[in-house]
Amino acid sequence: RNGGLIALAAVTIALGPDIALHLDIIIPPILSCFNNQDSKVRYYACESMYNIAKVAKGEALRFFNGIFDALSTLSEDTEMSVKSGAELLDRLIKDIVLELATTYISPFDPPGQTTTFSLPNFIPLLSSKISTKHSFTRNHLVLWISNLESIPELGLISYLHEFLDGLLDFMSDPSEDVRVATEQLLDNFLMDIMDDCFARQVADDHGSASDEEPEGKYNSDDGEGDGEGEEDEDDDEDAERTLKGKSVEKVSPPQANIQYGRIIKILVPHLSSPNEEIQKVALKWMNELLNNEKDIIIQFTPQIIYAVLPSLSHPVKEVKVAATRTNHSLQRLVLETPVMESLEVEDPFDYQMTVTNLRLQFLNEHEETRIASLDWLLMLHKKAPYKILASDDGTFPVLLKTLSDSSEEVIRRDLQLLAQISSYSDNDYFRSFMMNLVSLFSTDRRLLENRGSLIIRQLCTSLDPERIYITLADVLEKDEDLEFASIMVQNLNVILITSAELTDLRKRLRNLDTKDGQQLFTSLYKSWCHSAVATLSLCLLAQAYEHAANMLQVFAELEITVNTLIQIDKLVQLIESPVFTYLRLQLLEPEKYPHLLKCLYGLLMLLPQSSAYSTLRSRLSCVSSLGFLHVMPKSPMEVPKKQPTKSISNGHPKIIDDFIKFNELLQHFRNVQFKHERSRKQGKKLVWSVIS
Repeated sequence: RNGGLIALAAVTIALGPDIALHLDIIIPPILSCFNNQDSKVRYYACESMYNIAKVAKGEALRFFNGIFDALSTLSEDTEMSVKSGAELLDRLIKDIVLELATTYISPFDPPGQTTTFSLPNFIPLLSSKISTKHSFTRNHLVLWISNLESIPELGLISYLHEFLDGLLDFMSDPSEDVRVATEQLLDNFLMDIMDDCFARQVADDHGSASDEEPEGKYNSDDGEGDGEGEEDEDDDEDAERTLKGKSVEKVSPPQANIQYGRIIKILVPHLSSPNEEIQKVALKWMNELLNNEKDIIIQFTPQIIYAVLPSLSHPVKEVKVAATRTNHSLQRLVLETPVMESLEVEDPFDYQMTVTNLRLQFLNEHEETRIASLDWLLMLHKKAPYKILASDDGTFPVLLKTLSDSSEEVIRRDLQLLAQISSYSDNDYFRSFMMNLVSLFSTDRRLLENRGSLIIRQLCTSLDPERIYITLADVLEKDEDLEFASIMVQNLNVILITSAELTDLRKRLRNLDTKDGQQLFTSLYKSWCHSAVATLSLCLLAQAYEHAANMLQVFAELEITVNTLIQIDKLVQLIESPVFTYLRLQLLEPEKYPHLLKCLYGLLMLLPQSSAYSTLRSRLSCVSSLGFLHVMPKSPMEVPKKQPTKSISNGHPKIIDDFIKFNELLQHFRNVQFKHERSRKQGKKLVWSVIS
């Protein structure tokens, strides 16, 4: 076999110019020896092929696939002599390809083939080899691809999609040499892509400019305009040459048929690769393509979002920065893309799939990713409110559940989105939102305790506070869970009194001489009755002091629980806060507000000896020292007479008794409180029966 290999090489050299006629007989036997088990046979096969290729030159390209396949196998050979021989042959074949691949035409080529070296015939072989896991073979492939990429006329970039996926995997190779060579090759391909994008843009701009020729260049009768036209053309050419800082003269028209869609489809899974090097390269490519292939990228937005958002919280800074840049560029692209209103025209941007993939990010453990997904939904809903986040698409329950998130910032964004959805929806949707929110608080008391105030305040910032409170009050009034309704009312009451977001609402409540104030007070009162102290607070806030004093008489009929005393204690503290400054100043006018003084003394009588008792007594002692106690009303239960045109003496001028039925409200308060008392007693009986 060794002698035969040497003889074949010798015969080839002797044939000289007639070698092309006999290569079909000479080369196949040599190629079969590359896989021989004997290392000497493999070595002589390399030597023989080297001598033949040196003489055959371009004719050897007819057998390029077979030679390349053999060299790929030999790149992993453990015998050093074979490896050296293979490398020598490899360099020679590369030189032949560089010199003749784009020009040599063999008389034995199939009809219709433009050159002997056929890239379309080679790509399937390359695609089959690219999945190898061996470092030496990978290095061999990278060097060959780099060699072919350096020949622009071949147009290897047009076939990039056939082997890009495997090439990206090379970035995870344990060999640093392979990783460095692969990264350099990928950078070269990316540069080729950018050059192609630029060439197409220049061609498009040039075509647009030629379609808009100024009429003045052709309307001159005396010929003077011709010179001006030539100067204008020169100016246009100069402007084109400096477009984007590149010389148009150096930019050839776009020749490559780059499959951008298939390339992007390959890149998307690698955006979330567990290997950092692969991920960084994929993000780098995606960032460049986002700026140049917008029409194609927009179609892959849902998949890109799903892959990129988790990387916003990546522990490696480079990956995190690249992912953030990609996310921002993609958001900008979506914002710039017009919404297709017509159903007949297919929208390149899939809103529903994007929303679905964003919802999945709510389950991500990292705060940055969850916030980014909500930012996306906010942006998309603002852009196309009637295309996404419908009440029946399953998103609403997910958004409600997100209110239980551990991050305050996530909750704020979630509430902002819920508020934005409500602002574009009808009253039924808003009421459903409030009912679901109450239901969520009912089932998750921990959420109510820890985040309830934040949620309500944030909603009041984004939506109309009065609408929120009136709707919640209506829902709570009908709630069958009396204990929860009481707790919820207590929370709403504290927020109403203390929150800066509800300043305007408090001002409207204090104006019971207006119809709006009366309606607001009446709407809140009925549900506030679930908590006796909250109802009393509401009356003090609305300056309905006579009614508040009358309510204290009902307190005497009720069982004063520890919780009630705690609530009264908190109310005393609130009376000392800036919100009730007006109330404390009104104590200086007991003749004008006699029922206020009576109400506060009534509270004092309910309190046990405590710090709150001392605080309130100290405050009232300042008034009593002025000698104003004689003006307090003497009747313990004065029911205001109906005086449609006359103000009621409860410290509030012009309150129309015909509108606010204080007697009916007081009776409603009594009924609700007795209902709570019966419920507590039944609960105690149930507990004792279980214990016994």
